[in-house]
Amino acid sequence: MNEPILEVQNLTKRYQSVTAVNNVSFRIYPGEVFGLLGPNGAGKTTTLECMEGLRRPTSGTILVDGLHPIKDRHLVRRVLGVQLQTAALPEMMLVKEAMALICAAHDVQPRQDLLHRFGLDDLKMKQYGTLSTGQKRKLQLALALASSPKIVVLDEPTAGVDVQGRAQLHEEIRALKAVGVTLILATHDMAEAEMLCDRIAILIGGKLATVGTPEQVTAASKAETRITLRTRHGSLLGQGRIEKASFIGKSEGFAHWLCTDTASAVMELLAEAIHADDFVEDLRVERPSLEERFLEMVEGRDAR
Repeated sequence: MNEPILEVQNLTKRYQSVTAVNNVSFRIYPGEVFGLLGPNGAGKTTTLECMEGLRRPTSGTILVDGLHPIKDRHLVRRVLGVQLQTAALPEMMLVKEAMALICAAHDVQPRQDLLHRFGLDDLKMKQYGTLSTGQKRKLQLALALASSPKIVVLDEPTAGVDVQGRAQLHEEIRALKAVGVTLILATHDMAEAEMLCDRIAILIGGKLATVGTPEQVTAASKAETRITLRTRHGSLLGQGRIEKASFIGKSEGFAHWLCTDTASAVMELLAEAIHADDFVEDLRVERPSLEERFLEMVEGRDAR
C-alpha cells in the first residue's frame, strides 16, 4: 500500500482532568474516503482540530502530507481544505465575497468555477444568512476546495440537507475521490459512512474502538443476517426442516429467516424449495448494518 498522506500516532489531548482523546493512532492513504465516527463526546472534533492545527495535542504526533499541523501551519493550509459543520461566516456577507475572502487567504484568484460547479452562480449576490441549509453546505464545500487541496475534511457535510441535496453532495464526494483527493468524513449518518467510506475509524470515550473497511467492521457484529424470500407455492413460509436458519415470520407472501452462517442457510433454503418442487421468485440477503454494529459497540454489546 502507498505511504499514508495523513498519520496520527499516539494522539492524546487532555483538558485539565478530562482526557478527550486517549492514545489514538490511525493512517489515511491517498485517494481514500476515511470515515471518523463516534457518539457525541467521543473525541472526533478534538481529533479533527488537532489534525487541522487548531489545537495542540498533549502528546503524540500528527503528519499531514509530511507536515506538522502546528509548526508548518501555513504550508498545511495549502494541502488541507476544511468544511466545518458550522461556518463562521458573517450573515451579511455575500456569496461572492465569501469566495473572494477565502481565495485571498490562499493567495489564489477567486474560484468562480467552483461557484458554477456547485450551482451557486445565481446566488453570488445573496447574503450568506439568507441561504438554505443545502446552499450553505454547497458553499462551504466550494470554499474548502478553493486552494485545490490534496486532503479535504468534511464535518457533517449533509446535516440538515434534504434528500436531493444529500444526493448531490454525495456525488461531489465521489467525484473528488475519482480525481485522487483524499477525504476525511466525520458523520453521525451510519448509512452515509457505509455507502461512501473506504475505511472507517470508530472513537468511543476518546479511544479508538476499531478501524477497517465497513465490511470488516460489520463482520464482527453479533446481529444475525436476515434472509427474505418468496416462492411461487409458499414452501418456505415456516415449513420444512431448516437447521441453519430460524423462521421469524411472513408478510405478503415473503418468508423471513435469520442466520449466522449465510452461505449454508441460503443453500439449505434453496434445497428445500427444490425438494418441494417450488420456484424461488425473490431472494434478498441483508447483512447486519454499520449502524447495528455501531450501536453494539457504543452500548457495550461488543462481540469481542
